Amino acid sequence: MGYKSILTILTDIDDVAPVLEATLPFARSQGAHLDVLCLGIDRTQTGYYFAGATAIIHEETQSQSRDHAKALEDAVRDRLGRTEITWAVEALVAQSAMVSGLVAHRAQFSDLVMLPKPYGEGRASDAPVIVEAAMFQGSAPVMVLPGNDRLPSDKPTRAVVAWNESAEALVAARRALPLLIAADCVEILIIDPPRHDTGAADPGAELSKMLSRHGARVEVSVIACTMPRISDMIERHVRDKDADLLVMGAYGHSRLREAILGGATRNLLEQASVPVLMAR
Repeated sequence: MGYKSILTILTDIDDVAPVLEATLPFARSQGAHLDVLCLGIDRTQTGYYFAGATAIIHEETQSQSRDHAKALEDAVRDRLGRTEITWAVEALVAQSAMVSGLVAHRAQFSDLVMLPKPYGEGRASDAPVIVEAAMFQGSAPVMVLPGNDRLPSDKPTRAVVAWNESAEALVAARRALPLLIAADCVEILIIDPPRHDTGAADPGAELSKMLSRHGARVEVSVIACTMPRISDMIERHVRDKDADLLVMGAYGHSRLREAILGGATRNLLEQASVPVLMAR
């Protein structure tokens, strides 16, 4: 049991080195095949230009997007040419409106999608769209990389599962099973469980039982929320415990797009200091 088909999607040349340096050792440890999709995204809105300019603008932006995708592909091939794992690279051009469908199609045939952090200074507006499309439309688990020296490990020292008994959190725990089983310790983190809940006397017991039967070494932590946001509590706990993996459900709202990451998910991704494995 493991992740045998891993996908990563790159749209920024600055992400090539850090993302591949994080992804390659993980793929190697899993004995996985790595697919890399290099996207040149055409972000123009041709309808806003004066009459007669649309065709010219379209051709110019398409050419720039092709050049960008090719530069990404060349950089990826240069790095992957020095690794022993099996891999494939594809360079494509897509308009912004087509990115979600393209990503979803690739993601649904992958065991895991590994992506750079979608929020932060200098991040393109398409970065959250890619994360959302992989999870919500592609139904794939996504590991968001923190962009620091905390690289994903196939054998985490301490994995924290943010648990609130939701369907999304349970799906994430199941998708993370290969890593949770291999971890030295799996901590089920519960923050302010409802007092009226019939299971409040022993929160996390059923999840603990399920994971333990797979061989995971589990402990349960129930803590009070002493900060304004749950996401702040989770991130602080991860840092205090020196965890090297966070597993959580991804929460979305079907409004402006087919899926928009909820506030708690977004806040955690903005400040994530370790790899975050999400699913829904």
